[in-house]
Amino acid sequence: MPTSHHYTTKLTWTGNSGSGTKTYSSSGRNHIISIEGKDDIAGSSDPAFRGDKSRYNPEELLVASLSSCHMLWFLHLCSAAGIVVTNYKDEAKGTMIETADGGGHFTEVILYPVVTIEGKADKEKLDALQHEANKKCFIAASCNFPVRHEARYVEGEG
Repeated sequence: MPTSHHYTTKLTWTGNSGSGTKTYSSSGRNHIISIEGKDDIAGSSDPAFRGDKSRYNPEELLVASLSSCHMLWFLHLCSAAGIVVTNYKDEAKGTMIETADGGGHFTEVILYPVVTIEGKADKEKLDALQHEANKKCFIAASCNFPVRHEARYVEGEG
């Protein structure tokens, strides 16, 4: 029987400037994301949708979640394979399109990890681990759009 994991977040809208959503422009998009025992996250919508550019938006958080989940799986798989990773950086990029009905959806996310490996980097094996991490990532497996990766490897000391 599969193991279930449950996650609870709280969201509080802070964008009511007095008249609520009386008109499209009468309210802000700001909100606070709270998780018990952790720092709050100041959220808003993308500036293209009247959001505050100094706050995180849901689209950025989705791309960051994919990047983070992939990295955690990749590091785990490297450890299990006896590969020592000494540095990992990613600059993930997501593409979302707006649809004629005012909605939208992501069409893809591409991860660009730069991974420093202790000793000689076996690109073929590392690419296979990247592929496996992509398959195992809980977030990527939940998406209805492709999540790709274009990794680069740096050989470190060791």
